[in-house]
Amino acid sequence: MDDLTSKGTIGRRARKKMATRRAIQEAALHLFAQHGVENVTVEEIADRADVGLRTFFNYFPTKEDAVLASTAPGIDSLIAEFQERPPDEPVITALCEAAIRVIKLEATGGHDHLTAMRVVRNSPTLVSRQMAMQSTYEATLAEVIATRTTPDEPAIYPQLCAAAALAALRLALHRWLDTDETPSSDGLRHEVTTSFALLAEGLDRPVQRH
Repeated sequence: MDDLTSKGTIGRRARKKMATRRAIQEAALHLFAQHGVENVTVEEIADRADVGLRTFFNYFPTKEDAVLASTAPGIDSLIAEFQERPPDEPVITALCEAAIRVIKLEATGGHDHLTAMRVVRNSPTLVSRQMAMQSTYEATLAEVIATRTTPDEPAIYPQLCAAAALAALRLALHRWLDTDETPSSDGLRHEVTTSFALLAEGLDRPVQRH
């Protein structure tokens, strides 16, 4: 009985922590979207989430992290999906298919997910932080890509693939967000597919002389 009670208590605690974390993220997202990241304080976020400052900092070291944390699972999902692709599939093709799979999985994020992406994009502070995180993402993805390549490949190949893939995803996302007020997941899939098709084909083009 004690074990069952203990397990039940742990379950409730975990759910409560998840709910608190989510409340802080939603509060930050709402205030950032309404007033801009630079014009919102941690105190205001904590007040809207109905938590104390100490509780806020137990979950996030800065106000920016309250929103950036929601973007981190995307790269983890991309890597996980990439690892599930057939081992003989070309790297760029596998990355494209993995990205499309992630888009399908995250399509349920709805309006909040879209708002979060726009908040990050429209804040120089968040863009700077996200770009700083990019090098870590690239290194992690490159390590996974390296497990699928042969010793004959140049050492830079996994790093180049990782950097190019994440750049393609970032540009596809920006183009998608520029389309209209409520861009569809189909539109994002189109942008991603087009970007990766160009990578797979090769970007070198003859100069068009007029």
